[in-house]
Amino acid sequence: MPASVRPSACPGLLRIVPALDGGICRVKLPGGVLRSTQARAIAEAALHKASGVLELTNRSNLQIRGVLPGQEAPLIDALLAAGLGPRVAAADDVRNLMLSPAAGLDPQARMDVRPLASQLLDLLQDTPALHALSPKFALQLDGGEALAMREHPHDLWLAAENEQHLLLGLAGCPGDTPLVRIEASQALEVVRELLLLFLERATPEQSRMRHLLAQITPSELLQQLQARLAFPLQPAANPRQPAVVHQSAPAGIYPQAQTGLCMVVAGAQLGRLHAEQLLTLAELSERLGDSELHLTPWQGVLLGNVAKERADELLAALSELDLLPHLDEPLLGLVACTGSAACARGLADSKHHALHLAELLRANGARPQVHLSACPRSCASARVQPYTLLASTPDHYQLYQRTPEAPGFGRLLVPAMTIDEAGAWFARQHPAGKPDA
Repeated sequence: MPASVRPSACPGLLRIVPALDGGICRVKLPGGVLRSTQARAIAEAALHKASGVLELTNRSNLQIRGVLPGQEAPLIDALLAAGLGPRVAAADDVRNLMLSPAAGLDPQARMDVRPLASQLLDLLQDTPALHALSPKFALQLDGGEALAMREHPHDLWLAAENEQHLLLGLAGCPGDTPLVRIEASQALEVVRELLLLFLERATPEQSRMRHLLAQITPSELLQQLQARLAFPLQPAANPRQPAVVHQSAPAGIYPQAQTGLCMVVAGAQLGRLHAEQLLTLAELSERLGDSELHLTPWQGVLLGNVAKERADELLAALSELDLLPHLDEPLLGLVACTGSAACARGLADSKHHALHLAELLRANGARPQVHLSACPRSCASARVQPYTLLASTPDHYQLYQRTPEAPGFGRLLVPAMTIDEAGAWFARQHPAGKPDA
C-alpha cells in the first residue's frame, strides 16, 4: 500500500482489503460512468489477477473480488494505466459523489449536473485538506432525473430546483428537508466551505455529518457557514420534489431527452458480473450505444444514446448475457451481501439463499423487495428495504418490515424462518400482481 493511502477497512483502488475469497479492490467511477476501454481493462485485470468476479455497488462503483496473492501491485498498475485512479493517491477515498445514471440524458431532469459534478470531483481531489474526510463521507448531486436513487443517506446533497438554482440539505435533517437555496454558480464555493467547516468542527469520532448534527443544530452550522461566504444564503422556500421516485430497480427501455435516442437498463444478478460479461457489455456499448456504461445504484447497468430502432436488439442481447432487463424478474427486487461464502462475519450464505428465494418467487408470483443480510452490518444496502431477512443461524433468518416509527431494519415480524418459509410467507402477503407499495 502506498504510504499516502491511509489504513481503513473500506477497500479502494490503492487499498486492497482481504476477504475469505481473496482481496477486494474497489474502483470509484466518476458519475458512475465506465468507458468501454476501461471496462475491458477491468475485465482483463479481473481475469488474470483475480477471480474474474465483479460486484456493482449501491453507490454506482465497481469491485473486483478474489484478487490473487502477489497480484495486488500488478492489478493496481493495470487500473491506473486505464485512467481509473485518482490524480493523487490520498484522494482515492474521498471521490464519493453520486449522480443519477441518467444524468444528462433523462428527459425529466431540471439541470444537466455533469459539469458541476466534474468541478466537485476536482475540488475533492485537488484540495489536500479534504482528503481527511472519511472514506464513507458522501455527496449527492440530483438533477431532478426520474431514474435516480434518493433514499441513500448522503452527508451533503444538492438537488436542482430549476436550471439556475439548487437546494442544499444535510444528513440528519428530518425528511430530507432542504436547508438553503443557492445559485448554481455558487455551489462549488458553498460545498468547499461547508466541507472545510465540517472538518474544523467535527471531532475524530464524528466522521459523518449526522454525527456532527447530533451535537450542533443545522441552523448553527449554517450560521457559521454564512460567515465564511461573501454572498447571502437564501432560505429554501420549496421542498425537494423529485419528478418520479423509483421504489424498485429500473429495467427495460426508457425515453431519452435527445431525439431518436433512448436508454436501456438491466440489473446484474444480485449485483454480480463475471469479467466475460463485462467484456461483452463493452462491445455492446460500442456497437449499439455511445461506448459508455453507466453503473446504477440499483446494482445494474444503463446504456444510453441507443437508437430507438436498435433498443429491442440491445434488450435481447442483455437478456442473453444473463442480465435482468425485464421488470417482472424477482431478482430485481432482491439485494444480498456476500454472505458466509466470502465474508468471515456472515452467518449464512445469503447469495445462495437469495437465488433460491428468487426461484420460489418466480413460482408463486410474489415480487417483494427484500434485503438478505448475513450479519447486522447491512453492507449490501445503503437504504432500508421494505423487508429485511437478517441471518440468525446458517439456515434461519429474522424477518423485519420497514416502518416509519421503528429504527434500523424496522419492525420484527418473524423471529426465525427458513428461506422456504420466507418464500411461502411472501406468497401469502404479496400475491401475484401485487408488489410492494
